[in-house]
Amino acid sequence: MKQASRNKRKIVNDPVHGFVTISSELLFDLIEHPVFQRLRRIRQLGMTSYVYPGALHTRFHHAIGAMHLTQEAIDTLRLKGFEITGEEAEATLAAILLHDIGHGPYSHALEHSIVSGMGHEELSLLLMQRLNREFSGRLDMAIEVFTNNYPKNFLHQLVSSQLDMDRLDYLKRDSFYTGVSEGVISTDRIIKMLTVHKDELMVEDKGIYSIEKFIVARRLMYWQVYYHKTVVSAENMLINLLKRAKYLAESGEKLFSTPALELFLQHRFNREDFAIDENLVEKFALLDDYDIFAAIKVWAQHPDFLLSMLSRSLVNRQLFRAEFSDHPTDENRIKTLKNAILETWPQAGPGAEDYLLTTGTITNNAYIPEHDKIYLLYRNGRVCDIADASDQLNISVLTSAVSKHFIVYPKTIPEF
Repeated sequence: MKQASRNKRKIVNDPVHGFVTISSELLFDLIEHPVFQRLRRIRQLGMTSYVYPGALHTRFHHAIGAMHLTQEAIDTLRLKGFEITGEEAEATLAAILLHDIGHGPYSHALEHSIVSGMGHEELSLLLMQRLNREFSGRLDMAIEVFTNNYPKNFLHQLVSSQLDMDRLDYLKRDSFYTGVSEGVISTDRIIKMLTVHKDELMVEDKGIYSIEKFIVARRLMYWQVYYHKTVVSAENMLINLLKRAKYLAESGEKLFSTPALELFLQHRFNREDFAIDENLVEKFALLDDYDIFAAIKVWAQHPDFLLSMLSRSLVNRQLFRAEFSDHPTDENRIKTLKNAILETWPQAGPGAEDYLLTTGTITNNAYIPEHDKIYLLYRNGRVCDIADASDQLNISVLTSAVSKHFIVYPKTIPEF
């Protein structure tokens, strides 16, 4: 029995953080579970590799890294005298390990087109509850930490807050794999500066500059990576492609797809459906990026003009034009572009413009003081919001949300 226990305490060599220790049997068993292994088949950054070819890392990478940083944070807080029992540590590590388990393939694109009204956080909780039954209640505390129902609030903040280990890992990891140096942050320094005051996770005042850098890095990474105009184009093309596939499937068209994808194309599942059918979330967990892209490759030859056009465009990276503006696109210009689409591709049929032209708004929130704040704790006991404490950079300026309006349409259409 002791030998089996030792064998489950593995070491993972992570290119971002170095050697990561899996510290308990429970964590090892969770990682080995098929539901977690599925994260190997879901890319962290979806369509971003169309812009940054190295951005091929997965949510499996990220979950392991976030667990590692959480262990580092727990060790730091323990050294500073804050009590975190072995059971609490394991529960917090399990919560961060499973925090993204509900992500679907291509994540946010799928949330907009296949499953209605349910974010990945809700799906993550449903899968955690499913795993908890399988693990005979050993995830009870992890779920309490995840949902912020555990008495020690600061443990939840390590998992989900404006300075959680999730954000620290994905900023550093996404920067590493994209090669965008603006996202590089000192996770070691930030974690060493963590402390707890009145059950709130805070940062010692001497860590102010590292937190400033963290907030600025988030702002820059959103514009340069997550909201890059080519990424916005590819993601909206994928959303419209899946909407078209779903429309055809619901109309009785037989599309090539895996059994898992077919189920979600033919039905409009919502929150109530997942509550009624507890097996539905398990069927959702069969979906990954491979289901989607394998289907797209076949759909590229489908007789439906819109489905095949969008599929070929994504397979061959013939992406649409994306334009950003500080103001919404003029309605007359949108009407002109839609008419041009119908004139260029009359074979697409009525309503084609709804699949080939997309408008929307993206918002960059580097730091939202209305939510759980990032507090600095001074040696005299004074507590101050980072937005008010910063003396080198006007962080308060970064607290205001910056929105940009976008329009995405085929490059073969003239720019009116």
